[in-house]
Amino acid sequence: MTKAASVSAAILVIGDEILSGRTKDKNIGYIADYLAKIGIDLREARVVGDVKSEIVAAVNALRSRYDYLFTTGGIGPTHDDITADAVAAAFGVDIIEDPRAIALLLERIAPEELNEARRRMARIPRGAALVENRISKAPGFWIGNVVVMAGVPAIMQSMLDHVAPRLATGVRIVAQTIPARGLREGDYAAALGDVAAANPELSIGSYPSFRDGGFHNEIVVRGRDAARVGEIAAAIDAMLSRLSERRREEI
Repeated sequence: MTKAASVSAAILVIGDEILSGRTKDKNIGYIADYLAKIGIDLREARVVGDVKSEIVAAVNALRSRYDYLFTTGGIGPTHDDITADAVAAAFGVDIIEDPRAIALLLERIAPEELNEARRRMARIPRGAALVENRISKAPGFWIGNVVVMAGVPAIMQSMLDHVAPRLATGVRIVAQTIPARGLREGDYAAALGDVAAANPELSIGSYPSFRDGGFHNEIVVRGRDAARVGEIAAAIDAMLSRLSERRREEI
């Protein structure tokens, strides 16, 4: 991997089944966590249905805005698997039945079973590199800065492992989490806003959750300078301690 100050990425999830709610997406969270660990900042995620013009528009918008675009879904053997066609159209290249992909399919499928539907999985935009699929052999592909992967989570994960060593990466973002000491967001919102405004190089967020019958708030500080993240996290913790003590005195 090569290193840069920062490397950005987006995810495009493709499929009517995601938008209808029939299939629950499990890929965005996995990819986000994976990219964060290797030093790529996920900046945006979109979901589009199986409509070629909408896929083309989304691919062109996202690939021009970010260093990488990762897509999931729509590269299977059925009529609604149109991702390869859409990506080829976005790049203005032909789509071909790739002999490399046919050879991979034949490692798993008997020649007499390689029907027209299964051959659809060998249709690749001209000039694209193949992305290995160790599970079912049907490949994804990589063209320009767009990495096209399967929607099935296990296969997508295998494909991501294959491409990861060749991705440019940046300095990893580090994060520290500070419990809110039983305070409500309204108790510390103003003070936290002041800290965030004074440290624009950091990402500072407040994240409430509801568990065990009550609200539990946490503040997360993120940045590329680990020492600075630690310094500001400590300052926030001290601020919360003061506010918590003041609240107890008022009760």
